[in-house]
Amino acid sequence: MRVVVINHLTLDGVMQAPGRPEEDTRGGFELGGWAGRNVDDVVNAAMGARMPRSGGLLLGRRSYEDMLSYWNTQDSPFKDMLNSAPKYVASRTLRDPLPWPNSILLNADVAGAVARLRQQPGRDLNVMGSGELIQTLMRHELIDEYLLLIHPLVLGRGRRLFGDGGPPASLHLVDSTVSTTGVLIATYQPEQSD
Repeated sequence: MRVVVINHLTLDGVMQAPGRPEEDTRGGFELGGWAGRNVDDVVNAAMGARMPRSGGLLLGRRSYEDMLSYWNTQDSPFKDMLNSAPKYVASRTLRDPLPWPNSILLNADVAGAVARLRQQPGRDLNVMGSGELIQTLMRHELIDEYLLLIHPLVLGRGRRLFGDGGPPASLHLVDSTVSTTGVLIATYQPEQSD
């Protein structure tokens, strides 16, 4: 399996609360919901193209709980897909059994658990949100691809995908397109280290 990060970002790298104002208010963040006005048919098509390649989700606790509470209240084509998809959850506080169907709690050694998942055959494991988990995966070189939807917007504050103190990485652009609203949909793969 490959591990693929799929996230909306601003030009200044903010990934916090793209979907809804109340999605993630940590640190007093009041700018949530910033991505919605830029989602068009091109963005939806890029996201939809990933669905058949998905073998499940790899999520941190906060993203898992937010997706569970939000998507199960929506009349959306994503609801059934999310309920039936395998969900691997990294958490130091959650305990089995997890409330969402097909959820698997990863043990305390998240990097080891993800490394073992990557050895298995299967479709991509998609990481959405989950900033702290992504940092762990980056430190252990466990990310195979990034699909970044970069919005023409600067927020000046908020949690960033590539924040200060994160591990350095060289990425190779393998695909890009621009939506009608100016969202750069860029696919990157990490450069192979020698």
